Amino acid sequence: MQKDKQNAVIGLPEIGVSLDELVRHGARQVIQQVIELELAALLEQYANVRTLSGKRAVVRNGYLPERDVLTAAGPISVKVPKVRDRSGMGVKFHSSVVPPYVRKSPRVSAALPWLYLKGVSTGDMSEALSVLLGEQAKGLSANVVSRLKAQWSDEWQQWNRRDLSTARYVYWWADGIHTGVRSEGADGQCLLVIVGVTPEGKKERVAIADGFRESTASWREVLLDLKARGLQSGPLLAVGDGAMGFWAALEEVFPATRAQRCWFHKLGNVLNALPASQQARAKAAMQDIFMAATRAEALVAFERFVTTYGAKYPKAVQKLTQDRDSLLAFYDFPAEHWQHVRTTNPIESTFATVRHRTTRARNCLSRATFLGLAFKLMEEAEKSWRRIRGADRIQPLLDGVPFRDGIPVQDNPPEQQKLAA
Repeated sequence: MQKDKQNAVIGLPEIGVSLDELVRHGARQVIQQVIELELAALLEQYANVRTLSGKRAVVRNGYLPERDVLTAAGPISVKVPKVRDRSGMGVKFHSSVVPPYVRKSPRVSAALPWLYLKGVSTGDMSEALSVLLGEQAKGLSANVVSRLKAQWSDEWQQWNRRDLSTARYVYWWADGIHTGVRSEGADGQCLLVIVGVTPEGKKERVAIADGFRESTASWREVLLDLKARGLQSGPLLAVGDGAMGFWAALEEVFPATRAQRCWFHKLGNVLNALPASQQARAKAAMQDIFMAATRAEALVAFERFVTTYGAKYPKAVQKLTQDRDSLLAFYDFPAEHWQHVRTTNPIESTFATVRHRTTRARNCLSRATFLGLAFKLMEEAEKSWRRIRGADRIQPLLDGVPFRDGIPVQDNPPEQQKLAA
């Protein structure tokens, strides 16, 4: 009893509380401390502003009504202070940690589109999150989730109309994502996604659209829309798999862009044409191709694969040889970038948990909702994207410096400079 009283005095929870309650208590204290520090910074900013009577113009003025904010640690009650501005300047206090009207942390909001694409209906969303956040998960009624979906759709539409006249991309990753979610009852509907690399080496979303079975017509519409909004040229290199209409559309709209076939997809296609007993050896043999240090070494490994498997498994070999040039395009780009441009991994990893799901959402989604969900998924994923390795190699590439086997080719090699001297 004495210990409990001491804890109460210094702000600690009572003995015997659960771990979850302890975590929430600690989180509440930290959030409240940060809010108070934000307020102190605001008051310090206006410390020298005085009224005609000499009093401080901006002072504390109690608290707003306490409200619960849903976080990954569960619902946490917070009290946001108010200020009184006696100067008439209109100074108000807004916490960046808990902005006005916010009822959910960004992490919780980011989980909602994932749950929906995994087949959790609007009405079940609160129940699903309560497993993680406790039975007190608040603010996630069916009406709230419906409003969020409408908001995400609006955000996608606004983003999809942005001006691209100043945009430039070095690389693109393009892929068609089959989520299994029905969009307005259309079978074969999929997401058409492009992620790009800017001249600074940053990855960013370029296009999020919907299409029918990754057809050439669907991809052409996406690329023409980018061009209509001001995109002057395509990237130097585009990476994608071989089952898309993307390549035909790219050839029409941005013919100067080179093609790099995704090795991840190619491995799967070739191995599917081989018996299980041969797949481990064949996979290692293909890795010898794309991990070779030079194009010449890769071609040697290529021919070795053809010689080894050509007679017994011609279909598997044909799947590999038909894309020989586009599988080895990366050798004409900086070696530091090879690990990035050999596969469509930036898109694959973003949608890994939803692209292979077999169950469908119970209700058909509208097109706007379908695209809004995808937009929010990629928006959250983009926060963790890092710049590509060797970003300093991009500018020479854009300046037209040729690369051979990942190394820049100088117009006048050192040996020739010595001979000229």
